[in-house]
Order: sequence, then structure tokens, then C-alpha cells
Amino acid sequence: MMEIIVCNKSMDRIFNMESKDPKIVAAVSHWSYRFVSNGIHLSDFNDVANSVSVWDDWCPAWEEKGRMHAELAEKSISSDFLLSAGAHYNTAAVCCHFGKFLFVHDEEVMKKTHKLAVEYHRKSLKLQNPVAERVTIDWDGLEMIGNLRKPSNILNPPIVIMVMGLDSAKEEMETNERVFLDRGMATLSFDGPGQGESEYTSIICPEYEKPVTAVIDFIEKRDDLDSSRIGVWGVSLGGYYAPRAAAFDDRIKACISLTGPFNWNNIFDLIPELTKDAFMKRSNTKNEKEAREFASRMDLSNCASNIKCPLYIVGGGLDRVVPPDESKLLAEAAKGEVTYNMIEDATHVANNRIYKYRTQTADWMSAKLK
Repeated sequence: MMEIIVCNKSMDRIFNMESKDPKIVAAVSHWSYRFVSNGIHLSDFNDVANSVSVWDDWCPAWEEKGRMHAELAEKSISSDFLLSAGAHYNTAAVCCHFGKFLFVHDEEVMKKTHKLAVEYHRKSLKLQNPVAERVTIDWDGLEMIGNLRKPSNILNPPIVIMVMGLDSAKEEMETNERVFLDRGMATLSFDGPGQGESEYTSIICPEYEKPVTAVIDFIEKRDDLDSSRIGVWGVSLGGYYAPRAAAFDDRIKACISLTGPFNWNNIFDLIPELTKDAFMKRSNTKNEKEAREFASRMDLSNCASNIKCPLYIVGGGLDRVVPPDESKLLAEAAKGEVTYNMIEDATHVANNRIYKYRTQTADWMSAKLK
């Protein structure tokens, strides 16, 4: 059974940045909506986009913004305004995350800013409402770090596993977690292999059902979560990882895929240069030939038919990272219940049209995990 949702198409915003480094132009044109929809203030984004002209200045500029928000957090703490402090620390973490997320050409600078992102986010965990618990999940000798948040005043809630993409990390997830928490679901955002805190000690894992299985095993050992009601949510490349996990683990009762690739190798030539650089770095491949060979393992065609749980797929008609036909391939291949939300005027992850999918997917997941 397939329900198809189609939204009207419109022109995306065009940025005029003729004097900028091409990598800055690419970052702004591809990711501006993502920054703002995931917690960056528009004024901060405009400040950085207008102030830097060369790519080497991108990460330091965002780190400076992060430090500014951390200072606001510290002032709030001194006045005992702890909820405000948590929000400022979270913003500081997101600023630093977006400074380092594609800054793979200078690992020393990337690590320095990433360390701050993690530090600020850890400071925010106990100040958020609801609070977050930092957890460690072992998989194949790798300690995967996650943030577990539970809705207030609900015993043994269902839980949504939040799966990161190629360049996302748990520090970016607060706004995405919020819609599930508000509807009575717990969330567990974690850095899997090659992601976030794991990216310097491991490479990305095409067979992502394996780390997700470890996460589900972890959930089953908790007495404060309902392990019979587990959903999985994946963003961008996580929109490949999440359906793959659902194809191999029937403990997953519902799955959301946000503009994920169906076959990464087939679109390899189309992905932006910054994304390709990040993929090669995080797959530890030395050239495009090796990268293509690695990408060939990231293919849902041989397993999508095994997805039996309800599946909600979001596609973006204006997506320049993952072509919209990729989401259609997944919708056609899955054999269970499919809701296909093709948003014709949406860019990658539909971040320019979050009102057309974010609450809708949360409502859908809530209904499936009743």
C-alpha cells in the first residue's frame, strides 16, 4: 500500500556570492536552510557568509560564533537562568558543528572545533528540558556515543533511534528530537561509525544494520524504555542507513527516511565536491576509484524488499545532493506500507520546507508506535 503526497513546486532562493571561494558558495547554496532549521540563527549565518571569502576561514568563523554563544550561556548560569543557559550552549555546539562538518581538508582545525562542539553540547545536556543522558554503546570494539532523552512524566515511552548522515552528528539534533519528545516519544541520537565522535577512530559503515542492532540491544536492556515500540529515523545518508536497518531487524516497528540515496554509487558523480571530499575522508579512501568501490556497497536494491514495517519517505524535488528519483526507487522497492511525501519545491532534506514534513513525520511515527 502506497500513499503519495505531492506539494507544489516553486523556485529556490538564489545566492549571489561572486567574490567568494567556490567552496563557500557551495556550502551556502546547499546548506543554508539546514543551518537555520537545525538551530543556527539567521543573523549568525548571514554574519559568517558575508564575512568570510576563503574556505580556510569558514571553520574559525563558526568557532568564534560558538564561543560567543557559550559566553551567553555562562552569563545565564551566573544569574541562575539554567534553561536559557542550556539553549545557548546548544546553539554554541551547533555553530561549532557546522564549522567542522565539511572542513575535512584541515583535520587539526576540524578536531579543535569539533572538541568544542562536543564540550558545549555536553554542558547543555542537563540544562535541557527534558534533560539528556550521555550514553555509550559498544559495537565491534567501537564506543558509540549517544544522547538519550525521555519525555517528561511518561513511563516506559516508545523510542526513536536518530541516525546521522555523512556529515551530521548528535550535536545537530535538538530541533529534530523536539518534535518526537513533544509527542511522548524518547529519542536516542548517536554517532555511529565514521560519524561525530567516532569519525577519527572508525570509518563509515555501509552495513549500518550492524551498529543499529547494537543500539537496539542496548535499548532492550533498559527498564525505562518500551523496547517493543522502536522506530528509526534517518537523515540524508542516514536516509539510506535507517531503511537498511529496518530491512534486517524486525524489532524496528516504523522507519522514516529523509531524502536518502537508494544507491550511492549511481549518484556518485552528481554529489557536490564538498560532500565527495567528506565521503572520501570518512570512508578512508585515497582516490575516486577506491571511493566508488566503497560506494558500491551502499545499495538498497538487494534488501529494500525485506522492509516490512511502515515506511515514511521524504523526497525533495529540488534536491541537488540526492536526486529525487532515489526516494522514488525506495518507495517502489519496499513491500510494506509506504507513505511517500515528495515535496516538489524542497531542497536536500527539505530543510527549506520543514513545515511540510517535520511535524507530519513525528505525528506519523507517534501513530505507528502507539
